[in-house]
Amino acid sequence: MTSSVPRLVVAAPSSGSGKTTVATGLMAAFAARGLAVSPHKVGPDYIDPGYHALATGRAGRNLDAYLCGPELVAPLFLHGARGCDIAVVEGVMGLYDGAAGEGELASTAHVAKLLRAPVVLVVDASSQSRSVAALVHGFASWDPQVRVGGVILNKVGSDRHESLLREALDAAGVPVLGVLRRVDQVDTPSRHLGLVPVAERRSDAMDAVGAMAAQVERGCDLDALLGLARSAGDLSCAPWEPPVATTGTREVVAVAGGPAFTFSYAEHTELLTAAGAEVVPFDPLRDEQLPEGTAGLVIGGGFPEVYAGELSANEPLRKAVAELALSGAPVAAECAGLLYLCRELDGQPMCGVLDATARMTERLTLGYRDAVAVGDSVLAVAGTRMRGHEFHRTVVEPGAGSAPAWGVRGPVRRVEGFVQQGVHASYLHTHWASQPGVARRFVERCRTS
Repeated sequence: MTSSVPRLVVAAPSSGSGKTTVATGLMAAFAARGLAVSPHKVGPDYIDPGYHALATGRAGRNLDAYLCGPELVAPLFLHGARGCDIAVVEGVMGLYDGAAGEGELASTAHVAKLLRAPVVLVVDASSQSRSVAALVHGFASWDPQVRVGGVILNKVGSDRHESLLREALDAAGVPVLGVLRRVDQVDTPSRHLGLVPVAERRSDAMDAVGAMAAQVERGCDLDALLGLARSAGDLSCAPWEPPVATTGTREVVAVAGGPAFTFSYAEHTELLTAAGAEVVPFDPLRDEQLPEGTAGLVIGGGFPEVYAGELSANEPLRKAVAELALSGAPVAAECAGLLYLCRELDGQPMCGVLDATARMTERLTLGYRDAVAVGDSVLAVAGTRMRGHEFHRTVVEPGAGSAPAWGVRGPVRRVEGFVQQGVHASYLHTHWASQPGVARRFVERCRTS
């Protein structure tokens, strides 16, 4: 089976070059033309896809060759891009930066090759002129299998500056597909883990996305970019599909959302639904009770440290979560969910499901991890191997319970997380598409607990 969806990968020589502005602006500009746009992000990042979703009206989806394996990148892409006129894929870090010590694995270049997609290189030109040609030539020629189809110059200071840059790139043979001026940068506020998520600033985020679209429309040749997208090669694979359970009953699985819990992959909900769950979202900041009939609970990542006071003040919900966990019902918690289940976070009472405390620190813990399930849990049987990602500035003490969730290989080998009754709580973010049995096992336990 071959499939072809017009597509572009937006990459850069390094972080901070303007990838998010250009990618999100392109998504919104193409959508404003009436095109159905499929938004994607290379890597594990949860925040940029929220802006992508705002720009396109479709779920932002991640393409991570480390978490899911290279073999799933194209099928997951086709699943998300089904029925779309064009797909825009925002890269991660620099074009050739991948998982530490793993060569090209999970880099933007790797994903571009897996998708047979042309690359648009966003270059911060603020402090260079003719040297831009050497920079672009190096990136375009480093790997012959990576097709750099054009350049978008960012932070250009003047007409004269633009003229010098274009002259240099003409000699290098790489077309300039857009020029964004230095004075037009869009304000997207950040904090300790990156951009502030859309859910926390929806009105302002909509304005920011509109500004990105206007900037891209003014400065970029959208027709040329669309033509480049249409030159992408065919993909010889079928779209990914979540395995469907053969059951007539549907168990309610409550999934935490709202401003404090914004980190989730769209495929998790799809996998739970296909496994037989009725997925019902709730907001731990606002809702005082779990959804009616809750048989299982999923609490993903986010920023509970920012909302610790409000989460603590919602005592009825904290008690409801503790009672559900005490009953033995399945509870899956990742990172922010782990903190919420602790006894306290920065001195504020949390759910008290785990005999542990959590606090903010100055130290950033970041990176991919190889993990193996230490024992049986509601998510996996002992020995199940998964790849995950850590991204936090908090610490939980102790870091593992008497029955840990994972044995982790990272900077140091260690056990991590908590398994008790039906609870599986860990810092590790995982992508369940790599192990569809995780969602199926969780829903089955919802029926039998």
